Amino acid sequence: MEKNTTTSRLVIMAFLIALEIILTRFCSINTPILRIGFGFLPIAIMGIKFGPWWAGMGYAVGDILGMLIFPTGAYFPGFTLTAFLTGMVYGLFLYRKPVTWKRGLPAVIIIIFGLNLFLDTLWLSILMGNGFIALLPARIIKCFVMLPIQLILIPLVWNLVLARIPVIGNTTS
Repeated sequence: MEKNTTTSRLVIMAFLIALEIILTRFCSINTPILRIGFGFLPIAIMGIKFGPWWAGMGYAVGDILGMLIFPTGAYFPGFTLTAFLTGMVYGLFLYRKPVTWKRGLPAVIIIIFGLNLFLDTLWLSILMGNGFIALLPARIIKCFVMLPIQLILIPLVWNLVLARIPVIGNTTS
């Protein structure tokens, strides 16, 4: 019998989505233009465990549910698109591959500087009516703070904790 059944996949995805919502909504530093937190960890785990499509869909669902349950402002679909793309990138670079900081570096750079810095800043400038360039300085600082945090925590949490739990660490699907 296959260890990674559809039921176990759905249960693990639901747990990771709930964890992402909690880490993003309650365990983050939030300002109108910045969010610094650990919500990236469950998404990276989805990418490692289930691949790009599942991680993308999981993060998009988490974004929508988080906004419905704990709204922090108006819903804007651009952020859901960024969430989907973030999950896709983690999955493309980390699914069925050794989880190391070197393997994660291109994924984290694409996510932090491509999606979070440029795409999210574009969404914020549209939503808030502020100039794109005016929002960049604080967001650039956030990116340089989050880069080493993500590069260290993703392989650390996966390799030292989660890969040792049979139901989570089993990456065959």
